[in-house]
Amino acid sequence: MKGWAVDLDHCTGCKEAMLQPLPIDDVLDDLRACLADAGAVVLQAPPGAGKTTRVPLALLDDITGKIVMLEPRRLAARAAAERLAEGLGEPVGQSVGYRMRGDSVAGRRIEVVTEGILTRMLQSDPELSGVGCVIFDEFHERSLNADLGLALVLEVRAALREDLALIVMSATLDAGPVAELIGAPVVTSRGRSFPVEDRWLDRPLRKEARLEAAAADLVLQAVDEAEGGVLVFLPGEGEIRRVEGALAGRLPQGCVVRPLYGAMGFAEQRAAIAPVKTGRKVVLATSIAETSLTIEDIRVVVDAGRARRARFDPGSGMSRLVTERVTRAEATQRAGRAGRVAPGVAYKLWARAEDGALLAYPPAEIETADLTGLALELANWGSDALPFLTPPPAAALAEARALLADLGALEGGRITDHGRALARLPLHPRLGHMVTLGGAAAAPLAALLSDRDILMGAPVDLGLRLRALAGERVAFGTHKTALPRVRQEAKRLAKLAPRPSHTLPPEALAALAYPDRIAKRRKGDTPRYVMSGGKGAVLAGDDPLAASPYLVITDTDGHARDAKIRAALPIDEALIRDIAADRITPVNACHWSKRDHKVLARTQERLGAVVLSDLPWKSAPPDAMAAAMVDGIRQIGLRFSPAAERFRTRVALMRGQNADLPDMSDDALLKTLEDWLQPHLAGVHTAADWKAFDALPALRAMLDWAQMQRLDSEVPSHFTTPLGHDKPIDYSGEAPEITLRLQEMFGTTTHPTVAGRPLRVTFLSPGHKPIQTTMDVPGFWASSYADVRKDMRGRYPKHPWPEDPTQADPTLRAKPRK
Repeated sequence: MKGWAVDLDHCTGCKEAMLQPLPIDDVLDDLRACLADAGAVVLQAPPGAGKTTRVPLALLDDITGKIVMLEPRRLAARAAAERLAEGLGEPVGQSVGYRMRGDSVAGRRIEVVTEGILTRMLQSDPELSGVGCVIFDEFHERSLNADLGLALVLEVRAALREDLALIVMSATLDAGPVAELIGAPVVTSRGRSFPVEDRWLDRPLRKEARLEAAAADLVLQAVDEAEGGVLVFLPGEGEIRRVEGALAGRLPQGCVVRPLYGAMGFAEQRAAIAPVKTGRKVVLATSIAETSLTIEDIRVVVDAGRARRARFDPGSGMSRLVTERVTRAEATQRAGRAGRVAPGVAYKLWARAEDGALLAYPPAEIETADLTGLALELANWGSDALPFLTPPPAAALAEARALLADLGALEGGRITDHGRALARLPLHPRLGHMVTLGGAAAAPLAALLSDRDILMGAPVDLGLRLRALAGERVAFGTHKTALPRVRQEAKRLAKLAPRPSHTLPPEALAALAYPDRIAKRRKGDTPRYVMSGGKGAVLAGDDPLAASPYLVITDTDGHARDAKIRAALPIDEALIRDIAADRITPVNACHWSKRDHKVLARTQERLGAVVLSDLPWKSAPPDAMAAAMVDGIRQIGLRFSPAAERFRTRVALMRGQNADLPDMSDDALLKTLEDWLQPHLAGVHTAADWKAFDALPALRAMLDWAQMQRLDSEVPSHFTTPLGHDKPIDYSGEAPEITLRLQEMFGTTTHPTVAGRPLRVTFLSPGHKPIQTTMDVPGFWASSYADVRKDMRGRYPKHPWPEDPTQADPTLRAKPRK
């Protein structure tokens, strides 16, 4: 094979493996040619093609300098390094090495690194001195670190290192956009080494069926129908343990069950990868087994059809793990594991008809993840105008920068010395801030918060975990693999930590890392909390911390409204005031209390949304009280006196012909309360005050003098009766209407009008009961009045009822006594 500096005669155990043909072999010459011509290439090679173990070795004679290959997972990086070294007939540590967090072995020519390591290399040496080629393996996973690393490498190639070779390799990626981004040709390898038969369920899984039970049944079917080792894909460790329990005692004799997930130790992971000496192996794995990893003797795949992903909510500032359907790309990748060493079978826990509903590709992590680390790296790099394949969402990036500013890592958008110190630590910026300020004493807590829970079934108190980590006995079971791993990480972080000026308790350290999650208990029996960042959280009522007035919450389920608290520490107010003194602000505020139905004026000390002290504000200015009352009116709703309603009706009538008049509809008035109503609310502080308030003067003030004159002329508010009394005109019906006592219109011989329009007149009896409505008063006198007079004389004999009302004087008085 061209370009290989490999002495296979001296290669212990690798000669047979390296001579075995793989699909990638057919395109290696094309790959090298494209790389020599363009300096970059996108390699599209399906699972089993052999790209991870063949490509770096094929480039050894072509590349001057070291080849750095990125792998998305620690296990895959270490396994790839071992296979590459085996291909050269050497142990790891000579030509081939690897580097990951907490573990590294130097290599002269090839170094396999986890994706975050490349960012550290670029930040410390942007020219990548001594590196001749960077290979991004399994780029289809679109991890945040891989996207950032590619963007940084592209900028370095454009500005500093035109000679730096670049290869992006993927199994299921849509290669077109990547090739366009990096300006490179695409080389495509043919499919997997061996055929894989796909088998689906006959019908979709019932909604009420438990995933673990159905997966276990499908595993038993696969073991019965197919030969060889079985690789089962499940969402997470919890599902792995439950399926393992469901299979206990049901598998044929000789079947060995091996879990495989990221949080396991390397020894256990190796046991899952290594072939069994006798019998068959059933590997229960997470997505860790999807890529860059050949698990010996696997010929059968069982795919439960679920993937677990982190989802970040920029509104709450929290991430949560969600379990979703796999995408078609992931299903293809998983099925390919069955064809790595021999023809295989892939069993799928869904019906074939459901394939069409699967999304094509999983979302890029940059679209859904917490971007705090990315924002810090961009600030440390000095620019965020990088050529990202998928640009980071603006809202999530803004939220991340706000947190960094809160941590003191950014000032005016630029990185501070403290921010640079955080960027050097292999931790989330929150935890890096804690370790930087707290020193080695913060290392155990940082290690705890970086890993899975080390206690099983324990309350939320992190103090229990810290005591268990220190070796104290606690009344809860410890996670056998997580506990030693966290202890080891705590020791490593303690060595990296600076020496602090003074020692802080754990709750103070947690508050430094999570300044937006210092929480105060709300009033009421239920332990509900409001966090300084403004979001709510709730604690189980039987939790020992349920009565704590203040907490520092380090983990929740991520619910946007009332997140369930999963980890926290109690903290007292005095300590909060000590460590957050520069962020506690005095606030004088007036607000409408929905519970009290009035404006409350308070002077407070606030830590974000947390109110530390709350006293009456006796000197609250009237304009602040009025502004709060406006908020209350928006909740209570508008109300108008009859006179105010008539005024609004008049304006609405005239506005049909005069568009310059203001809109007095409910919607328009509610939107502009601050303009027309607030100046008139002096002394109105309660719902009762509002009920007694007459808004007519405020409505009239919306019209200028000329508009009022025109309104009174064209749509007058009152009709003057023959007795000189003003009767309000109601414009709400089809015609303007007045209501008055019949005797008050005696002597009227023409029908009354207003602005040229006839009035509808409703006559009332002396007892103020309607007796007649007319649009023709003279006609009423001449016709119906006689019948009305006959009826009314008997009912109201003391009041005048003349035979000819047109000749009588208007009156409201009764007849004089004889």
